[in-house]
Amino acid sequence: MDLDVFVSTHRAEWDRLDTLLRRRRRLNGAEADELVVLYQRTATHLSVIQSSAPDPQLTGRLSQLVARARSAVTGTRRASWRDVTRFLAHGFPAAVYRSRHWWVPTALISTAVAALLGWWIGTHPEVQAAIGAPANLRTLTRPGGEYETYYSSHPAASFAAQVWTNNAQATALCLVLGIFLGLPVLYILLENMLNLGVGIGLMSSAGRLDTFLGLVLPHGLLELTAVFVAAGTGLRLGWTLIDPGPRSRRTALAEEGRAALGMAIGLALVLFVSGAIEGFVTPSGLPTWARIGIGIVAELAFLTYVFVLGGRAARAGDTGDLAAAERSATVPTAA
Repeated sequence: MDLDVFVSTHRAEWDRLDTLLRRRRRLNGAEADELVVLYQRTATHLSVIQSSAPDPQLTGRLSQLVARARSAVTGTRRASWRDVTRFLAHGFPAAVYRSRHWWVPTALISTAVAALLGWWIGTHPEVQAAIGAPANLRTLTRPGGEYETYYSSHPAASFAAQVWTNNAQATALCLVLGIFLGLPVLYILLENMLNLGVGIGLMSSAGRLDTFLGLVLPHGLLELTAVFVAAGTGLRLGWTLIDPGPRSRRTALAEEGRAALGMAIGLALVLFVSGAIEGFVTPSGLPTWARIGIGIVAELAFLTYVFVLGGRAARAGDTGDLAAAERSATVPTAA
């Protein structure tokens, strides 16, 4: 395509659209219809230039023009409580449900890896010696040691906030870094399972595995589920780059990426709950069975939320992506 000829042919339309946008509050009916038509044509022109003869300066000008025209045609949309309700009742659980074939196997395999690491460390003294000096390990695992005091070493509110921040950061990294073929996600998973396996192994070798599980399970069930959901979704996003299916690679990545970003918000709320449990329930004086019971109830509530509400929303066609009218990445192609 000859870019100079293309620009000469359509410059008058772009200038006319710019003029209409400058006086859009004073347009009559015919001019409003003309604005819509010129918006569609200019969006198509922008698409043609981007795919055939990309020019940074021209692309920037037309992108700005199309954005202004879209705002004039569709109006400014403000988020409402209805959007929040729809996201929590349909979008987020549907996105998690749709990713279940990725995060459920991720959860099972990761848990098995942590258990095997714990068994290996707990039954091999030479591995324990490589982790730390015997005196240091005794400080970690003895009654009242660092594994126990960790959960009560700071005020509950500040500890819960710190835990929530760290975990939300880890899940966001899993979701975002999945685009790199999932390799960073596998590293984050391995690091988390290694930390868990070391705790299981060392406390098991000291004969205090029950104490360790009593400290980890109340918050860990929900916390690790959120991490597994994020990791599974990140791996799915990486696989979409390899095999987008019947969609174009750009469309598939846009749709799955938008859904993943929405999941990051939802998982932050889930981790807020697990952080509150870790900050207030885990170090509390409640009996072990009561603390673990709270963790199990929270976990079952989340799974019910995903597989009942999410399954229903997914079967109704909700994917967790933005509604069609809200997808700024999609422009009209018909003129």
